[in-house]
This record gives sequence, structure tokens and C-alpha cells, in this order.
Amino acid sequence: MEDVDSPRSQPGAERDILSALERYGFEWDGPVVRQSERSALYAAALDELRAHDDVYPCACTRREQDAAPTGAGGEHVYAGTCRDGVPADRMERAARAWRLRVGQVRIDWCDRLQGPQTQDLGRDVGDFVVRRADGLFAYQLAVVVDDDLQGVTDVVRGADLITSTARQILLLQRLGGTIPSYLHVPIAIGRDGEKLSKQTNARPLPALPLPALLAAWCFLEQPMPGGSGAPGTTAEFWQWAISAWKPARLPPVSMLPAPPAFRPDPSGGV
Repeated sequence: MEDVDSPRSQPGAERDILSALERYGFEWDGPVVRQSERSALYAAALDELRAHDDVYPCACTRREQDAAPTGAGGEHVYAGTCRDGVPADRMERAARAWRLRVGQVRIDWCDRLQGPQTQDLGRDVGDFVVRRADGLFAYQLAVVVDDDLQGVTDVVRGADLITSTARQILLLQRLGGTIPSYLHVPIAIGRDGEKLSKQTNARPLPALPLPALLAAWCFLEQPMPGGSGAPGTTAEFWQWAISAWKPARLPPVSMLPAPPAFRPDPSGGV
């Protein structure tokens, strides 16, 4: 449960997420693990990075970072202001983030769907935050520690997260972790080109799982069963889908228009 950003966690959100997963037939192998309960593990990883001089404290504010030039991926590139020590004019600021010392490094990797990928992290991102100035651990560090400790071998996620992959690979290299295989599937977008989400008034998941699962299956251009082989229950869907799943058939794009039934209502309703 990715609740490391505690100020943004909403009461009841975890219950709703787990309930929806159960209703839609998803299963997990053990107890639910929460990032909010794993701070000691993230702190140990940060200590390891500190021991190798891979991180440094930074007193720059978010407003100052937002004024920085953007890289090829559209993100503000950190200029390295505090890389060699906090400047005298910022020493009075008590809050300190911790940034990974990136250096001049290019990360090359191959996505199972999107193909060969490369990112010059020093040019396109710069030294990035692994622990925020408010003391909370950044998503990039938390997810890397979680995946490695849980023995994750394959990461399958939306293509909107593909720009995070190079940073996570670099962190795994610095921490001596195992780099998993990555597969970034297309994300569903509405008529306006925005990713479907609560922020864009996307419809909630229907109460009946099977039609929605079949719509998602078609959205990802997976083979449909013929004749009498169509699943009649959620359990039958998963039994069939796991064996029929063909990543090679996925559309090799980062975004796809969502099925009409799941698009936001143009009037603003859901």
C-alpha cells in the first residue's frame, strides 16, 4: 500500500482499494504491506547511500526548483546548487531534503513493450530527492526498497511511469539490488487526452466486475475466447485470462482512448 505520503492519504482509501481488488478477483500472497510502516527500511537504505557519499543535504525550496530549466522529459532539472555544500545564503534554512548524487550517467534499458529506452539522468533530471525536507521518504526510494526486499522480478505498470524507471534502476545499482524486467502498458485517456483518474472525473469501477474486466481486456487488445469459451464469472475470467495473456499483442503506445463506458461525462458528471 503506497501510503508513504501520509499528508495526502485519505481516510478509508485503503479499505476502498482492497475491497475493489477483492470484488474484481485479485489475489495476493501474503499480508498487505504498508509503506507507512516501513520507514526504518527506507532509513537504512538512505544510510547506505550516505556511507558511499551518494546523497547530500539540500536546502533549496520547491519554488526555486520550479524556476529551473526543464529537461527533455519536461521535468525541472536540478542545478546542483547544494551538491558541494549548502550555500551560505541558505544555511539559515532548517529544513533539508536529501538528493541522490546522479553524476554524468546514462541509463539504458529495454521495455518489454515500448522497446529500447535511454535517459541521460544528469542532463534530463539532475540530482533527485530521495528524502523530502519534511522528513518523508520519496516515492522513488520507497518503491525501489519495497520491490527489492519483496523479490519482485517483473514490474507491469502504466506508461505514465516510464520516466521514473531510469531513476529506479540507478537507485537499485547504487544499493546493490536486482533490476527487474519492465513492461509499461498504455494508459487510458479521455476525449481531452487526460489520463482517467478521479481528478478528471473518471467513472468509478462498476459494481459488476466481469463486464469491466472484459472491457479492459479488449482495451489491451488481448485475444477473446471464441464460441462457448467466454468466461461467465470473475473466477472463470482470471483462470482463462492468465493462460491467454499475450504481451506481444499489447498496442506499443503510451496512451489509448478509453472505452466509451469509462470515459468522463462531458457535462462533468461521473
